[in-house]
Amino acid sequence: MNTATASVEPTLDASRPLPPPQPEKLPERKRRRERALDLPVKIGGVPARGAAASLPARLPNFDLPLVWVCALLLAWGLVMVYSASVALPDSPRYARYAHGYFAWRHALWIFLSLIAAIVAVQVRMEWWKRAAPWLFVGTLGLLIAVLMPHLGTVVNGSRRWLTLGPVNFQPSELIKLAALIYAADYMQRRMEVKERFFRAVLPMAAAVAIVGMLLLGQPDMGAFFVIAVIAMGILFLGGVNARMFLLIAIILALAFALMVAASPWRRERIFAYLDPWSETNALGKGYQLSHALIAIGRGEIFGVGLGGSIEKLNWLPEAHTDFLLAVIGEEFGLAGVALVIALFFWLTRRIMVIGRRAIALDRVFAGLTAQGIALWLGFQAFINIGVNLGALPTKGLTLPFMSYGGSAIMVNMIAIAIVLRVDLENRVLMRGGRA
Repeated sequence: MNTATASVEPTLDASRPLPPPQPEKLPERKRRRERALDLPVKIGGVPARGAAASLPARLPNFDLPLVWVCALLLAWGLVMVYSASVALPDSPRYARYAHGYFAWRHALWIFLSLIAAIVAVQVRMEWWKRAAPWLFVGTLGLLIAVLMPHLGTVVNGSRRWLTLGPVNFQPSELIKLAALIYAADYMQRRMEVKERFFRAVLPMAAAVAIVGMLLLGQPDMGAFFVIAVIAMGILFLGGVNARMFLLIAIILALAFALMVAASPWRRERIFAYLDPWSETNALGKGYQLSHALIAIGRGEIFGVGLGGSIEKLNWLPEAHTDFLLAVIGEEFGLAGVALVIALFFWLTRRIMVIGRRAIALDRVFAGLTAQGIALWLGFQAFINIGVNLGALPTKGLTLPFMSYGGSAIMVNMIAIAIVLRVDLENRVLMRGGRA
């Protein structure tokens, strides 16, 4: 064997101990990245202030299906607002407007609302919680301003708008969101007294009653009804005693029944709803409902086609706002109405799931806020659809994301931005749970 080419095997000295294993040194960049993953967790009920507590919102972290469904509703609503309002300038009341006037204004409000939503999604839920009482009080101030002479603007006999330069703003839309956030914060703070009626419920009931009196002064009973349902829903989701909840529901039902009984024109609406085809009602309070039913009947299964509606030709009043669904039913038929219902059902369920996930992560305020938004949007859509189909008495509530109305579109978009923020913080916490 040639010793020059022989391989030499290393030998181990049994008398020498092996050196202890050295800890692996992580690169500085990797250590910084792991420190950045320190996530906010509740320690003794106080959220830790880690770097991730103020992570900027990025689109890939959002619930993208929720974003796309909202975008679909907004785009479809814009098309239908144009279709429903294109013939309005043929009426003397709107003769000074161009045919695309309402569609262009609606598109502008969508653009401004998108900017507001992008700003709102950057705001942490902790800030919304701290600002809840101030938002509520500030919005009450706007409701008071509406009722003051020379400040509130009267449209169709209702004083609901504040004129801000070239635009009109409707505080009754903003109070829905402000009352919802306040109710979620209130229930989160009063969890320990939820079994005691006077300490748990009366302060919240007083706040809702104040809002109700201001809204009825406009008058806007529809908005008051929505706010009462939101407050009831948050009380129920917050775990209020079942007997207490039933008592509140009975009191509210009696209160609304008395409001209807005490108002002649509200009674007329109820009678028109019960028989819209009588000669008196068809030409009076039942005029809108009867023409909405005619429009939906003309649509049959698949509709007469986009732009083919006859009722929008100044037969159906407010076709681009409260009765937009009737035009959808005429132009897209039963299939279009069913698609609208399916989209709102999916939207409501999705937001409920996000809220439930937040509560499971011990984020009660965020969870109640998200679920309250689901109740609000789902219930208002349910009322509007029911009115258009003749299943409910006529109420002045728009279809969320679709009907013409700048204030409503902006507040709806901000509400969805808050839901997306809740979902973003949920995902950050769940990633932190695995780390």
